[in-house]
Amino acid sequence: MKISKREIKQKFINIISTIEYICLKLKRTFMSVDFNNTEIAFHLKSDSELERAYFLFKMISIEPLVRIGTAATNFALKAHLPVEGLIRSTVFDHFCGGVNEDDCLPTIDRMYASKVYSVLDYSVEGKGEEHKFDSALETILKLIEFSKDKAALPIAVFKPSAFGRFELYQKVSEGQQLSTAENKEWERIIYRFEKVCTSGKLNDVKILIDAEESWIQDAVDDLILKLMQTYNSDTLTVYSTLQTYRWDRLDYLKKIHARAKEFGFKLGFKIVRGAYMEKERQRAKDFGYKSPICETKALTDALFNATTTYIFSNLETIHVFIGTHNEESTHLALKLMNNLQISNADSRVWFGQLYGMSDHISFNLANQGYNVAKYLPFGPVKDVMPYLIRRAEENTSVAGQTSRELDLIKKEKRRRNI
Repeated sequence: MKISKREIKQKFINIISTIEYICLKLKRTFMSVDFNNTEIAFHLKSDSELERAYFLFKMISIEPLVRIGTAATNFALKAHLPVEGLIRSTVFDHFCGGVNEDDCLPTIDRMYASKVYSVLDYSVEGKGEEHKFDSALETILKLIEFSKDKAALPIAVFKPSAFGRFELYQKVSEGQQLSTAENKEWERIIYRFEKVCTSGKLNDVKILIDAEESWIQDAVDDLILKLMQTYNSDTLTVYSTLQTYRWDRLDYLKKIHARAKEFGFKLGFKIVRGAYMEKERQRAKDFGYKSPICETKALTDALFNATTTYIFSNLETIHVFIGTHNEESTHLALKLMNNLQISNADSRVWFGQLYGMSDHISFNLANQGYNVAKYLPFGPVKDVMPYLIRRAEENTSVAGQTSRELDLIKKEKRRRNI
């Protein structure tokens, strides 16, 4: 039977239309992450845990209560009143994994069963003494050993100020002359960084290094950049952190990206909005220099999104850990992955949120096959209190964060009829 040219053309059009329809369906499937799905978001929480979460976020939403609660808790702990049990059963258990790494294992295993990885974060505040810095090093090395054979723990993290004196980082950042003793002290800091990165490389554990205040960050940046050049030549081990509420961070990224391409190594970055805004602005005011912080949240959001876009345009040489509780920024990353045909499970892209927060983002992303990790703080209850107080204060100050958590919890309570 002879087929006319018109019929052939029509069949071709039909085939193209079918392919376009399939591609459109695939695109929709790729993008269909519903952050309002509370059944998935809270499936690991029992009814009582959900009620506790509701109570905590309700309290956090009232700023005077946060101030009063913070003062009362600090007083009770300093006075050695028997309040640790109460703290442990409420705010500690919601935002922390346990008092030590073994204590965290049930939480790690539960989340991993739902495709969410963990980043153990020893959240004890650093002390300014050499033996404390050595102790912090041993703790991080121990965590890497603990993580190396556990698929649920692909990443380790540490804070630079846990490995050295704040004042010394500042002197190096400012280009001040160091004394002989200070040079030796700085060499020990470098040794601690290198020891952790070497262990991470040998044990196939990624190393995320947190950011610090701007007036010590230059020393940290220069040190980490050298580590990236050493440890990120073939596989990628070392990640630094970009705080995008700083208006200079995208320019900094572009500058060191040029260096990485010139010398043939890869960059790894965790991108966050930031953690020291009030302190940064106050110091700039006190010392009379231009604040390093974006003037508005809108500018910070725009810079975060521009940084995300730049990285996704250069994934061959920059890997990313997107640390955000912001749904719009997360949707942007998903859209970029879709447009660039990057698979959900691409190992170059990770998403991360804090334990006890934004489960609607973490678990719904993981349910669609994206790489997701929860920062899981741990440590003795008394020592972790400064971290917990910051969580409460940040939730109080970030517009919409606490109300969004409450709305989702209430929705899930209605779904469960509790």
